[in-house]
Order: sequence, then structure tokens, then C-alpha cells
Amino acid sequence: MEKIELNHVSKKFHRESILEDVCLKLFPGNIYGFIGPNGSGKTVLLKMIAGLMRPSGGTIYLDQKQIGKDLDFPPSMGVLIETPDFLPNYSGMQNLLYLAKIKKLVDREQIMHTMKLVGIDYAAERKAGKYSLGMKQRLGIAQAIMEDPELIILDEPMNGLDQRGIAEIRKLLLELKKNNKLILLASHTREDMKMLCDQVFYIRDKKIDLKRVREEP
Repeated sequence: MEKIELNHVSKKFHRESILEDVCLKLFPGNIYGFIGPNGSGKTVLLKMIAGLMRPSGGTIYLDQKQIGKDLDFPPSMGVLIETPDFLPNYSGMQNLLYLAKIKKLVDREQIMHTMKLVGIDYAAERKAGKYSLGMKQRLGIAQAIMEDPELIILDEPMNGLDQRGIAEIRKLLLELKKNNKLILLASHTREDMKMLCDQVFYIRDKKIDLKRVREEP
């Protein structure tokens, strides 16, 4: 993957403008952060990049192919957007094996390796309905990265994690970046932005501001 390019992207819901004139170029080997108040459009923007939602205006290109026209979705992508939802009577492993059947890129051994990376291999055979919020979050991150995607989109990945879990996931994301992944991260936490991101975009008043994190927006 060479880059993702957003050209004058906008989004409206029932004539209400959510985002206006977003222009970005995003390159592999980087973690890009998106920060802003609730309702500012962070999740909407990530969904449009993922192909899960169409822009009202403008275009999104992946390596010169338009998402929504030439491509329905980025072909090598892992996504965690909003609260992860799993089959409660299936184990964590069974849930990931079920999802893996779609593309058939990974087997049980590879999935177990991923569960170990996110620190949840000890509960692989436990029913997902018995998982704590933090465990479900780790399982959601495992689902997003288990197929070794080039593009990783994570919306508030630290939700429900304790301080140890946050430190472990931060370390994992930095390791993934070293493997030339393009990682998009939405977070309310400035500490995540400072520690992880090569570039941060602050979303406010329907616009996006390319900048380094500063103390006051």
C-alpha cells in the first residue's frame, strides 16, 4: 500500500453537516491520531476511510483507486470501530475462527499467536460472554490485527483497559508500525496521541486541523 488520500471529503446526515472539506494524505509506517469532542466526527471519518460509510462529497483514494467506486473496502484492512460485539456462547477462539472463515487467511495457530500478542491467550477457550470489558476490548483488537492487515483502524482501542493493558497495547501498536502498517487511531486520551502518533488531527467545528498535540485545542 502506498497511501490513502482524502480530497475535500464531507459528510451530512439529514442535511446536517458533520464534516466539511477534509483533505488528508496518510502513508504506511505511521500512526495518525484523531482527537476531538464527542460528536465531532472522528468515528464517521474512520468509517468513511474503511468504506463502511460513503462521503456526501469528495473522494477517498487508496493507491489511486477510489473507495466506493473502484473498491468497496480497502482489501487489506483490520477494523475496530465502536464497542466490539461477539457471540457470547462461543469462546474467544471460536469467535475469531468464525470471523476468519470470511477471508480464510489465518488458521487456529495464527489466531492463538495473535491472542497472545494482545494478552488474552489464557482465556482463548473461555466463553466471550464471560469476558470482562477489557478482555472484550483485547479480543476486538485481536480481531482487527489477526490477518496481518496493511491498514489498521482503531476507534478508542484503550476503552475498558487497565493501566497495564494500555501499556501493553501501546507497545503492540508501536511494534506494528515498525512493520510498515498504516494505523489510524481515534482517542479521547492525549497521552495516547503523544506517545503513539506521528501526526495528530484535531477535529472541531466540522473541520480538521493538521497539527501536533498541544495542551489546549
